[in-house]
Amino acid sequence: MSTTQDTSRRQRFRQLIMAPDMLILPGAWDGLSALMIEQAGFDGVYVTGGGIARSSGVPDIGLITMSEQVARIRMICDAVAVPVLADADTGYGNAINLMRAIREMEAAGACGAHIEDQVTPKRCGHYEGKEVVERGEFLQKIEAACAARHDDDFVIIARTDARAVLGLDEAIARGQDSVKAGADVVFVEAPQSVEEIQRVADEIDAPLLLNMVAKGGKTPYVPTADLERMGYNMMLFASDAQRAAIFAMRRLLASLKTERTTEFFDDMVNFQDREAIVNTAHYLQLQAQYMQVSA
Repeated sequence: MSTTQDTSRRQRFRQLIMAPDMLILPGAWDGLSALMIEQAGFDGVYVTGGGIARSSGVPDIGLITMSEQVARIRMICDAVAVPVLADADTGYGNAINLMRAIREMEAAGACGAHIEDQVTPKRCGHYEGKEVVERGEFLQKIEAACAARHDDDFVIIARTDARAVLGLDEAIARGQDSVKAGADVVFVEAPQSVEEIQRVADEIDAPLLLNMVAKGGKTPYVPTADLERMGYNMMLFASDAQRAAIFAMRRLLASLKTERTTEFFDDMVNFQDREAIVNTAHYLQLQAQYMQVSA
């Protein structure tokens, strides 16, 4: 059941989507990464399904279950005060499975979710070999997702991966039709040129989301200001924080293996900074206040 705080965050999320400035959402995969995104000053957090998969030691090929995904969404929503966008993948099955997923994610505190048209099990939008369902099935799932939400402010985002399988014309048609089916935002995954990015903006009359995958993704880099002028409203940087963390961990572990100490490794936060991120002093104060033992 939604709380007053959840409702307020969802209303705020809708305001941010429609604001003049681009809403940039870095990807989080747990409570700590979400806290760091919030503390860096971002207005929202994206729960990355791919990041959750990789943090579990597996690739982004549909191996994470709905319950695992919802548990991480709840963790992240509890950790931060800013709006949280969830990755609902394909809905973990058919339209009825998707309806349950939307209800669970809404109850966990998410402000919205994106649903994609890949065949279950899905794979990362920038992998080869994707498959998509028929357009009619996808539109039924969007309708089902809209019907499933209890709060009308919960944002339904229609993601189509059809560009890689059936071409840009079909991807745009699916985006247009998903708006008619009730979607609040359209997300065409992995356009492959600036011209394609522009066509999506020109031909879909709805708020638009773009996923930016630096260093190896299929979509070319376009400056944020240019995307704003084209008409895009939201950008995901789904995996960048996790990839930066992987890079840093590799460096530290290589140094530890060679030097057998981290004493002289400078590229990590100190003990006090680590504790400040998770607000340890606040919790110790609560312990002192509520866990006093009577003599």
